[in-house]
Amino acid sequence: MAKEIIFSDKAPAPIGPYSQAVKVGNTLYVSGQIAFEASQSGSIKVETGKVMENIGHILKAAGFGYENVVKSNIFLKDMNDFAVVNEVYGQFFTNEPPARETVQVARLPKDVNVEISVIAVAL
Repeated sequence: MAKEIIFSDKAPAPIGPYSQAVKVGNTLYVSGQIAFEASQSGSIKVETGKVMENIGHILKAAGFGYENVVKSNIFLKDMNDFAVVNEVYGQFFTNEPPARETVQVARLPKDVNVEISVIAVAL
């Protein structure tokens, strides 16, 4: 089974030696997305919304949508932001949300406040 590198010019380019996403068969692995411009706004709500939009652009570039997401990983700088992140995140997964975990970490790339990665499957 071949792997295909997925790139969307509507989402930030990787800041290291990794791909935005890799598709293998009917499964898409989206790398952790951040929104360093939005992190400067001081609003976790704005930052999370931009991260989710970036994920959407990458999903679309691969022919997928939010409805294909089966697993997500959320990394937060501050677990006190959990409720606000859930509020924004929930707007993108209104029906049958994916499995996920949310963890607090000491630091994220570019000193952002939230990073989200997803796995999607074409059904």
